[in-house]
Amino acid sequence: MSDLPRKAVTRTAKLAALPLGIAGRATWGFGKRIVGESAELVGRELQQRTAEQLFKVLGELKGGAMKFGQALSVFESALPEEVAGPYRAALTKLQEAAPPMPTRTVHAVLEERLGEGWNELFLEFEDKPAAAASIGQVHRAVWHDGREVAVKVQYPGAGEALLSDLNQLSRFSRLLGPLIPGMDIKPLITELKDRVSEELDYGLEAQAQQAHAAEFTDDPDVVVPQVVHQSDQVLVTEWMDGIPLSEIISDGTQEQRDRAGQLLARFLFSGPARTGLLHADPHPGNFRLLPGGPEGEDDWRLGVLDFGTVDRLPGGLPATIGESLRMTLDGEAEAVYELLRVEGFVKETIELDPDAVMDYLLPIIEPAQVEEFTFTRGWMRSQAGRVADIRSPAYQLGKQLNLPPSYLLIHRVTLSTIGVLCQLGATVRLREELEEWLPGFVPEDPADGEEAVAEA
Repeated sequence: MSDLPRKAVTRTAKLAALPLGIAGRATWGFGKRIVGESAELVGRELQQRTAEQLFKVLGELKGGAMKFGQALSVFESALPEEVAGPYRAALTKLQEAAPPMPTRTVHAVLEERLGEGWNELFLEFEDKPAAAASIGQVHRAVWHDGREVAVKVQYPGAGEALLSDLNQLSRFSRLLGPLIPGMDIKPLITELKDRVSEELDYGLEAQAQQAHAAEFTDDPDVVVPQVVHQSDQVLVTEWMDGIPLSEIISDGTQEQRDRAGQLLARFLFSGPARTGLLHADPHPGNFRLLPGGPEGEDDWRLGVLDFGTVDRLPGGLPATIGESLRMTLDGEAEAVYELLRVEGFVKETIELDPDAVMDYLLPIIEPAQVEEFTFTRGWMRSQAGRVADIRSPAYQLGKQLNLPPSYLLIHRVTLSTIGVLCQLGATVRLREELEEWLPGFVPEDPADGEEAVAEA
């Protein structure tokens, strides 16, 4: 029997309380405006109270509510500081922990999936979980060959809870929208629902993790734990210590922040080029800083966890992304516009001014215009505010652009990664990573093609 609070009445009541609470606070806000308080002040206070309730409820649940909360939490950089500050600690907790399963439930799952003698596979097994997330929790153990391992155990009924929560959240997605200016919540929930079956399949997760582990073996910058054993609802991988990125965000030195940001950007763009897979769950709980980088013990490497959600990109990231980015930086407005039309970002029924599209894009790609860029919450807020202000040309143009389905997950991962970089306050040489790993960003040298033909 599942120990998730997943009975339909209980889970629905908790989630349904969110829009009712939002509506009640809206009435409270209207009353305060009547007595003379400024709309901006009341709006921010309303936003803060709504966010506090949202993350309190999501933190009490697992399943889709927890998954949605994790996906949303990386965008807190877009919120005004006076709103984001008071509950940033709650967001970090949401990224790292959730109420654990009782020990008896963990043992029952292990016995069902690994056999009655499951405990003989381990020299040691810690009943207290080391981490708990949206669909499973992780226990530290020692495998029978002496290796320290992480044992990921899926919550019974996790799939049912995921879909139930996400369906409920989608019904009032418009009410949640104002929490993150400039972000459309409904497509995020839809995309999370589309990925449920993959995330529940530990066989697919094991394949994706092992592909990364093999590719990044002995890599100077990135560490991925090897897969040790996999069965339905149980995944055993090598244990990885290190400093969680959430701790670097809250207490890290600037050197650690910059190094973490650089390696995060490197992993984002190099992963698809090297493995044909895009790690699609880039919240801080899935990354660690490990000592012992290329410069010795005082340097750092990036440890990467949780490959339950990936985008399969056999040819790497689409060259269209690199080509349009390069042409935008070069000021080729007509060429960029035509490429966006061909790829479906501008629908055939819509006519836009290429120069207006250029004005919309340039602030967004500012980090790629310079040799190094410092990502800040202030910059993130300015971008979110620019596209969310209904009076701005950026808002009007953005409403007319289209995001093709094949780019949905890439778009979310990129935005999430930028959100984490802003939380870190990291100075990153982003252009360097784009030139190295992003197809189409550096134009092909015609001589290279001639050499390839001559060799053939």
